[in-house]
Amino acid sequence: MYENVTGMVKQNVHKRRGRELSMSIKDIINLEETYGAHNYKPLDVILSRGKGIWVWDVDGKRYLDCLSAYSAVNQGHCHPKILQALIEQAHKMTLTSRAFRNDQLGPFYEELCKLTRSHKVLPMNSGAEAVESVIKTVRKWGYQVKGIPAGQAEIIVCDNNFHGRTITIVGFSTDPMARDNFGPFTPGFKIVPFGDAQALERAITPNTVGFLVEPIQGEAGVIIPPEGYLAAAKQICQKHNVVLILDEIQTGLGRTGKMLAEEHDGIEADITLIGKALSGGFYPVSAVLSNTEVLGTLKPGEHGSTFGGNPLACAVARAALKVLQEESLVENAAETGRYFLNGLKQIKNPLIRQVRGKGLMIGVEFYPDAGGARQYCYKLMQEGLLCKDTHEDTIRFAPPLVITREDVDWALERIEKVINA
Repeated sequence: MYENVTGMVKQNVHKRRGRELSMSIKDIINLEETYGAHNYKPLDVILSRGKGIWVWDVDGKRYLDCLSAYSAVNQGHCHPKILQALIEQAHKMTLTSRAFRNDQLGPFYEELCKLTRSHKVLPMNSGAEAVESVIKTVRKWGYQVKGIPAGQAEIIVCDNNFHGRTITIVGFSTDPMARDNFGPFTPGFKIVPFGDAQALERAITPNTVGFLVEPIQGEAGVIIPPEGYLAAAKQICQKHNVVLILDEIQTGLGRTGKMLAEEHDGIEADITLIGKALSGGFYPVSAVLSNTEVLGTLKPGEHGSTFGGNPLACAVARAALKVLQEESLVENAAETGRYFLNGLKQIKNPLIRQVRGKGLMIGVEFYPDAGGARQYCYKLMQEGLLCKDTHEDTIRFAPPLVITREDVDWALERIEKVINA
């Protein structure tokens, strides 16, 4: 009986593989357009495998990945050490739920806390879940510790923010595309200009529990605040007993040339949110990193996740963190990022408005007269380089942190060719 079933499975697999090989790119795109929700507008390249900084499409053409899945694959595609950790753990145990303990969770907590100088960890799955978790937690801290009247807690955020796609999160977005036709929204949020410490202080009231901010606004176009902004925000939050929350889901774990972007300002946030590269692109893993006072307000039954902190996620995350450290990827991001940034600044074209970045998180913004950044992304795709436009006029360049100077030279040659064509 078992042999018959196995034989049938193998036949079906071969049939599926044969069908996939016989399908054209147009057929595959049509399937996606027919059966999928149209909430993305991807470039028409169909990727089938990846290794390091390179990805290949179904026809075997190679591309340099300059998006890194929004910084989720900082360690490079299919890193062998993370892959091995996933395979070994998948053979032993993948999920227990938090109703029981598992042998990966405690070591994961310890290693992550030591690396980031944190006291406590709340493991979740996606970045948006981490943001939602911190909203709940700082509100409870506000009521139980700070003594704010029930139902009056306020959280301050910045304009042009991007913290996720849930109803609560898009409710405090200033992007009409994120908000329109999705209300009513969760109350309790104030919006201030990004990079303006004085505006932050003016917005604080006795009911303010937290200030949620990205160290660099990635989705807004790699917007870097004035030097010393985070340090000033830290002082203001301490002065008014407000929790400083840094969303480092995209900037964290080496992307900006520091393990955490807060290090550029020499501060430590009260709460830090990480995700994406925490698993090296193998598995959805995120975490709320906090001091004991804030996370200590959560009691059993008040918050949780079926998959959050599962042994497979923990094993993968532990391996991903080791790769960042053992292969000096943070240092490489700083050094190679400076080289990449300087190379982009050498491209002389009157349509370029500004080149900005930290580490390997770089944006090239064009004047509106250029006709939008997406056209350049299409042309770069034809040259074998994949990147993403954002906010109409900006291209983001964020390759995996394993990229070398030689790879950057290869990219710069094609970028200059396309922009100056």
